[in-house]
Amino acid sequence: MSAPARPADLAALAEYSAKIGADPLLIQAAGGNSSVKSGDVMWIKASGTVLADAMRRDIFVPCDLPKMRAALAAQSAIADQPQEFLLQEGGLRPSIETSLHAVFPQPVVVHVHCVHTLCMAIQADPLAAIGTALDHFSWGYVPYAKPGANLAAQVAGLVGGGEVDVIVLGNHGLIVAAETVGEVASLLAAVHEALRPKQAPLTGPTDMPDLPKGWQPAPDSLIRLGKSADLTAMASAGSLYPDHVIFCGVAIRAVSSVADLPDPTDPDTPPAILIQGQGAALRADASAGARALAQCLGDVLGRTAPDARLHYLSAAQNMELLDWDAEKYRQALNA
Repeated sequence: MSAPARPADLAALAEYSAKIGADPLLIQAAGGNSSVKSGDVMWIKASGTVLADAMRRDIFVPCDLPKMRAALAAQSAIADQPQEFLLQEGGLRPSIETSLHAVFPQPVVVHVHCVHTLCMAIQADPLAAIGTALDHFSWGYVPYAKPGANLAAQVAGLVGGGEVDVIVLGNHGLIVAAETVGEVASLLAAVHEALRPKQAPLTGPTDMPDLPKGWQPAPDSLIRLGKSADLTAMASAGSLYPDHVIFCGVAIRAVSSVADLPDPTDPDTPPAILIQGQGAALRADASAGARALAQCLGDVLGRTAPDARLHYLSAAQNMELLDWDAEKYRQALNA
C-alpha cells in the first residue's frame, strides 16, 4: 500500500512542529503531537518520534480519518489501536493520541504539554486556577483520563462543530485547533501567554555537592526544586502527568543526603532523585526523555506556589500507564 499524496501544508506543519518541539516550555522529549487533515486523510506525528526532528526526518504518517471517526462513534475497541488506521505499509505507528486529533473538525491540530498549562492542569481546582485567563478564547476543560478513545470522546463532546478550539486536559496538557498552521501557531502562543503563572519561575543557586559514581547533577530547574523543602514535599507526594510516569517513574523519590543515593546500577533505581535541601541528581545513564521530564518537573513546580493544592494521579492511573503497550512502544523508540 503506497502512502497518499502529501497535502501542501504538511511542510508548514513540519516547520512549526520542529520549532515548538525545540522549546522545553512547550514540548518535552517525544511528548506532544501535531496533525493536518486533507480530505479523508489525517497526517499525524508517529508514535515515539520527536517533534523537534520534524525538519530532519519524516515523522508524519497518514491515517484513514473516516474509519477512525466511525470507530470512535461506534465505541469500537479498535479506536484505541491507531495502527489499524495507517494508510501505508510497515514503518512507524500513528501517535497514541490519534483519536484526540480526529474529533476536531479543524484541519490543523496541535497537542502540547506546555509548562504554563500544566501549572494550571495539575491543580486540585484547575478551573479556579485558570480563572478568567481564557475568557477571550473558545475553550473547554476535560478532567484527566488516559489518552485514547475515552478521552477523545470527552473532548468531542466539548468541541462540537468546531465552536471550541482550545482544550485544557487535566493533569496532561493543551490542545489547540485552527484552519491553518499560521492560525494554530498564533492561537497556541496566545493561550500559552494567557496561562502564564503568577508565580515567577524559581531562581537561585544550582551548586551541588560531589556525587557518587554513576550520578550527575540534574537539570538546573530540578536542582532548584530540591533545595526547597516545600517543593520537594510537593514533588515527592505523587505523579502529576503521564509523561513523567513513563520516563521517570511514579512520582519522584527524595533522599536526605548524597550518602543516601541508591545504587545507580540497580534497575529499580529511578532516573532522577531529589536530595533534600541540596538539589537533585540524575543517573549518568538516564535517557534523553528522562532528562527532559526531570527538567519539566522542575519547570512546572518551580512556577507553582509552595502552598498550592495539587491533584495527583491515582495508583491505578499510574499502573495503567506503566502497563500500557502503546506507551512501552513509544518509550522504546525514544530510549
